[in-house]
Amino acid sequence: MSATEKKMNVESFNLDHTKVKAPFVRLAGVKEGINGDVIRKYDIRFCQPNKEHLEMPAIHSLEHMMAEFSRNHSEKIVDISPMGCQTGYYLALINHDNYEDVLDILEKTLNDVLVADEVPACNEVQCGWAASHSLEGAKKAAKEMLEKRAEWTTVF
Repeated sequence: MSATEKKMNVESFNLDHTKVKAPFVRLAGVKEGINGDVIRKYDIRFCQPNKEHLEMPAIHSLEHMMAEFSRNHSEKIVDISPMGCQTGYYLALINHDNYEDVLDILEKTLNDVLVADEVPACNEVQCGWAASHSLEGAKKAAKEMLEKRAEWTTVF
């Protein structure tokens, strides 16, 4: 059995990254807690895997901005985390199962990025690498993602 045929523990490792077409937003996992709470993880892919990527200062700033601004649109946000491959983010929500609403939250959040005049918590007290930020890079990524809003529901 080859590496590409072997079932992996991590959901995204089982996704054929050569067949997806970014940008997209897809449900990447569902976990139920012992008390019945349900966490849904979404793959928010900004860039085409293995063809393009976001630069780290832009990723970092966009992470700060989405983490802060998304919570203005939903109390169900658990976390927004950048992918190590620099092609997107994971969004985790608790007890929220409306995909169209997730798209709406993301759209509103990215529009907030476009009008922001600073990166939240971009200082040495609140951030572990405050020197690595790009407001302009974050806005550029948000603008490009929003321009392809009609494509978000198509993964392949």
